[in-house]
Amino acid sequence: MAVKKVWTITHSCGHESVRDLGDRPADRRAGFADWLAKQDCTECWRAAKAGDEADKAAWLEAKRAAEQAESDAWSEQYRMPPLEGTERGIAWGVRCRHQILAAAYTALVLEGGMSEAAWELVEDRARTVTRAGWWIDQRSSEPGDLEELLEAAVDADRPTENPFV
Repeated sequence: MAVKKVWTITHSCGHESVRDLGDRPADRRAGFADWLAKQDCTECWRAAKAGDEADKAAWLEAKRAAEQAESDAWSEQYRMPPLEGTERGIAWGVRCRHQILAAAYTALVLEGGMSEAAWELVEDRARTVTRAGWWIDQRSSEPGDLEELLEAAVDADRPTENPFV
């Protein structure tokens, strides 16, 4: 007599399904059927996964909103000018600017020994960079590189004597 290939599985969610296990070796079908019985059916598994994705999206949206509110308040407190770009780019750029400058302040002033007066010069230079895309592009930079990056950004905005250079 042949080992059965088609099994009726009662899943942990209570649903039943009929599964053809003929593609598995005969000696592994019963064990796999037992394992399937401990799992939700495909439909319940997909519904749970969709719920997890919705929860993750809601969590991420709330986190981004909190970061945005904190960055907006920080920008106002430190008199940072509004950024230029697309609506989405501006929001992202404001968050990036806040994170970059906060990390640089910690590394350079609190841990690195830069004076508050020298930091204010860095902040003044940062206020001149109003393109959101620039801040987004610098989001992975090292805090110690900020001064050089700002200098390059400010120099790039200055017109040259020869417009063809």
